Amino acid sequence: MDVPLWLALIVVGWLGVKLVRPPWWLIAVLLLGGVLLADSVLAPVIDTAVK
Repeated sequence: MDVPLWLALIVVGWLGVKLVRPPWWLIAVLLLGGVLLADSVLAPVIDTAVK
């Protein structure tokens, strides 16, 4: 069964918000931080560390 990555991320994110109940500002900071890191000079380093 092949599940698209975007669908898996949405489901995991939704479950995390429902079960853990983090504050909304923390969710916003994590999303914004991820977007900013993806466009930074650290992106190649993070990419090699993840792989």
